[in-house]
Amino acid sequence: MSSGNRSDATNPVTITALARKKAAGEPIVMVTAYDHPSAVVADEVGVDMVLVGDSAANVVLGYDTTVPVSVDEMLVLTRAVRRGLRTPFLVADLPFGSYEASDEDAVRTAQRFVKDAGADAVKIERGGTTVDRARAIVRAGIPVVGHIGLTPQTATSLGGYSAQGRTAERAEQLIRDAIELEAAGCFAVVIEAVPAAVTELVVGRVSCLTIGIGAGAATDGQVLVWHDLLGLTSGHLAKFVRRFADLNAEVVTGVRAYADAVRAREFPASEHTYTIGPEALATLVARLGDPSWR
Repeated sequence: MSSGNRSDATNPVTITALARKKAAGEPIVMVTAYDHPSAVVADEVGVDMVLVGDSAANVVLGYDTTVPVSVDEMLVLTRAVRRGLRTPFLVADLPFGSYEASDEDAVRTAQRFVKDAGADAVKIERGGTTVDRARAIVRAGIPVVGHIGLTPQTATSLGGYSAQGRTAERAEQLIRDAIELEAAGCFAVVIEAVPAAVTELVVGRVSCLTIGIGAGAATDGQVLVWHDLLGLTSGHLAKFVRRFADLNAEVVTGVRAYADAVRAREFPASEHTYTIGPEALATLVARLGDPSWR
């Protein structure tokens, strides 16, 4: 597999390196990953950032929303991804209910993802009280990524999985949220499902990194869900998703061919089986034929 533009493995991506990319106008590539094999591919391709998103709840763990996923589940996934990465900057989502109640909860949870799972930073959703939580985590020495616009953990209160900031009032609040998250110490903010014109206004008012997903091209970088971009998901796709491959069709074709081969007794064939020497086999058969053998 080609290494593309991957940085030297001895020089992992840092916040400073990301800031240099922003200053140079170099687009930042971010992708989600939830297991070791996908992390290895992301590393080989040379993406800049990897997010262990709570979207794992939907695309990996079978939940209907991101809300039920637990800290322990997210830690398992983050550890697996960490083991597959050498260069990309690793961000882990703090799941719903693990940071909202107090600064202490937020710091404690963030510390687990850094200390126990090897995350380089954590991500939290929304503005409001989340700004206080972000500030507390940053003060504890842990880098934080904010998230505004469509925030899946609170999609119900936002009216569902739909674009945000489409009224002047809501757009103004999104801009305020971004400014406040940066002031709290967030080194980056994800902007999801926001009109491109509003995103441009956000980008023009913050100096931190901006990562877009369904927010237009004005951001410093882009992120997509692994399963979405590879065509591994089925059903409705968000407007902002572009499938760069159709792996689901390939997977179905492959598994179906396997099942057909087994049922037709075409697999395994002789080339897929191990052998035993004729003398050893004869000796074994003789021993099994002995009346004293049990």
